[in-house]
Amino acid sequence: MSTADSYEILLHADQLPPDWDQLAQDNLFLGRAYCQVLNETPANNMSCFFASVWHENKLAGILVSQFIDLSGMHHYGARRHCFKTRLRKFALKNYASHVLFIGNNMLTGQNACAFLPEVPTSIIPALLKKAALQIQRQLKSEGVKIHLTVYKDFPQSDLLEELALHFTDHYRFEAQPSMVFDIPTAWETDANYVDALTKKYRDQFKRARKKGSDLVKRQLSLEELLNWEDTLHDLYLHVANNALFNTFYLQKGHFYQMKKILADQFLVYGYFQENQLVGFNTLIKNGSVMDTYFLGYFDLIQKEKMLYLNMLYDMVAYSIKKGFKSLVFARTALEIKSSVGAQPVSMTAFMKHENRWVHQLLPIIYKRLEPEVIWQARNPFKHTTHDLICTQNTELAHLP
Repeated sequence: MSTADSYEILLHADQLPPDWDQLAQDNLFLGRAYCQVLNETPANNMSCFFASVWHENKLAGILVSQFIDLSGMHHYGARRHCFKTRLRKFALKNYASHVLFIGNNMLTGQNACAFLPEVPTSIIPALLKKAALQIQRQLKSEGVKIHLTVYKDFPQSDLLEELALHFTDHYRFEAQPSMVFDIPTAWETDANYVDALTKKYRDQFKRARKKGSDLVKRQLSLEELLNWEDTLHDLYLHVANNALFNTFYLQKGHFYQMKKILADQFLVYGYFQENQLVGFNTLIKNGSVMDTYFLGYFDLIQKEKMLYLNMLYDMVAYSIKKGFKSLVFARTALEIKSSVGAQPVSMTAFMKHENRWVHQLLPIIYKRLEPEVIWQARNPFKHTTHDLICTQNTELAHLP
């Protein structure tokens, strides 16, 4: 590919070229249908951009990007009244309120781009930079100046190695890892899972199941998602407001719109007590991988019924039963996710501030605003007997 390659910045999923899904086929989160979700139900402070890369009149690459305006954010999670939150709020509003993500800030993982196999990995970093620059120019023409550009999330791969070589002028950082549960091919039911647990964690499983035995779980239909729309949003906010830090909040009706577009690829399970919805979780079928999405619950029910842990067990059971190769639990609650068998997968991101003086201070600012978190990785299976101490930086933004 040469400098004659062209880029087209698109604002709507219905503008995507016909061959778009051929490049996105390995990742639902880059596909046309999910791009439509981003269009129709984005966060209130979010705008989405899609970029197509052309070479010799052929679609050679696709990219998903999000612009987030933090200037209007009023809630910064459970610690929003402490000094550190006030400092974070001041820094963001004055120096980083306009953030461009190359990738998806609502998800964990490499959901930024896809290219044809014949495109050399060595030139992809330059292509990403050029696409980001075009989006920045478009926003500037609308009176919006980008303060911070973030490229996320990249697991260990040839692409990450190339990004590291070409993004030396960016600050490289690792946020919380993505927690991934790899499912043995021999497992067919959750009984196989329970049999593989040590006594300690088998007892934990039994205790959680007993605590939540009077809850009724069922998959919610499209009509039920509309009927329970207010409660779903309240439950979601109960969890979101307790996050360390949020860069966005989902709109009310987000899950309804997502189900309407993705249909059977998007699942919402409700948990009921005496016919009242007290919790929910969501799953997305992404090829052979099951991805968890957002969830919600009332704190009192969660504590009494060990609801969150039961949700994790239910997600594992469903993924095993349906033959998925792995279950992506994403970020946050690292220790409890590891206690059900998920393992940390490092994710690397790169960011650059437009002000060179501020950019030089990014390593200090990032570490001061979000210090490293020490957590204990659990190993619940019989074939592994030791626990590990893990150290990770907390996430820059609210991610699932």
